[in-house]
Amino acid sequence: LLVESGGGWVQPGGSLTLSCAAAGEGLDYDAIQWFRQAPGKEQEGISCVSASGTNTHYANSVKGRFTISRDNAKNTVYLQMTNLPPEDTAVYLCASKYTLVRTLCDVRSRSMDWWGAGVLVKVSS
Repeated sequence: LLVESGGGWVQPGGSLTLSCAAAGEGLDYDAIQWFRQAPGKEQEGISCVSASGTNTHYANSVKGRFTISRDNAKNTVYLQMTNLPPEDTAVYLCASKYTLVRTLCDVRSRSMDWWGAGVLVKVSS
């Protein structure tokens, strides 16, 4: 079970940090990916982190503004979001993919094992 938190309302140019916590089993062998679903738009994979935490990837739309990280001891993955414009308004979801190759993740992948329910991020003035 994955549970996102940290969403809410923020003004344009502001920052938020989302968390994705795993209840139950650990995430040591799970790559974690963040997706977002904006109204009227397709779901977009925006960032991933390998199970080891050593590799991260970002979609061009968030590169340079978002930072993904993980703390396997806490079974939690974070997404720091900065310089947010209104276009970042969306439901943000995290998902996990079990893998024995702990150094890889693919931000383009849609084949995930578990999904969180999502959390709303609204950027407006």
